[in-house]
Amino acid sequence: MEQGSGRQYAAFPVSNGVVDYEEYYELSTERYEQFRADPTAAVVFIEECRRHEHDELLMQKPGRNRGTPV
Repeated sequence: MEQGSGRQYAAFPVSNGVVDYEEYYELSTERYEQFRADPTAAVVFIEECRRHEHDELLMQKPGRNRGTPV
């Protein structure tokens, strides 16, 4: 959970060859609760994010030199 805003998110590490960082995907309260109850669904969601299937949920849009999952 993000401290300042209270938003829930899922994150994973990426690297663009210059810097390593994390991509953060915002989760609705419903999805957050679903993942707490079903961790397997969370793993599926993260794998989809790694394939850029949920980019609309990115909390910070990547620059032109977007990293790849590590």
